[in-house]
Amino acid sequence: MPYKVTDRLKILRKISRPHWFEIIELIKCSHGMSVNELAEKMGMSYMGVKKHCLAMHKLGYLETWRRPVEVGRPEKIYRLTGKLDCLFPGIGNDLSLKILESAAQLEPNVAEKLLFAFFRDQTRGLAKVVTGDSVQVRAEKLASARNKMGYYSKCTVNQEGGLSIEEYHNPLQPLFDRYPELVRMETLMFQKLLNGVLVDRSVDKVAALTRYRFDLSPR
Repeated sequence: MPYKVTDRLKILRKISRPHWFEIIELIKCSHGMSVNELAEKMGMSYMGVKKHCLAMHKLGYLETWRRPVEVGRPEKIYRLTGKLDCLFPGIGNDLSLKILESAAQLEPNVAEKLLFAFFRDQTRGLAKVVTGDSVQVRAEKLASARNKMGYYSKCTVNQEGGLSIEEYHNPLQPLFDRYPELVRMETLMFQKLLNGVLVDRSVDKVAALTRYRFDLSPR
């Protein structure tokens, strides 16, 4: 069911307080964060952040769970709930789905052809900004460009030096649900933009938090 503008406005009125947007964005780009972690990122006191988290939890915007630690009691972690999904909407997905479904009635496979053309054109557009001599430089520029497109994207390097692009929102997810072949198209787009490296796409979902991970490795 599409979200109404009024639903979004009601939530915006309630969360338009100092630091709430920052807390939501930090937790969105994670698999949950503790008050200590939020306080460190935000440069605030523990009690200041805790007060905001408790208020948002009471309104149903945050949920808690316990994360095991090596020593001592499990740590309380905050995650976003589905109540905030309307703040991260898709880009015209309802209309796009209706157009594709109508087109499919006129010609077999036309939806797949249109989606292929969409990713082909997006690849050409991104190729203008995703430049550089190394995979890491290109990956960082790709993540930056995707972040501006609403994917909450970032390039990460693990302890072994492995590169990944992690994203915490997919504006086109309803289209991906309806047309699974988009996963392959998106992966091929990444490979072309990153000069042919192998791209392994995975999805990790915990409660209302979803991480799309693209692990990059040389051929």
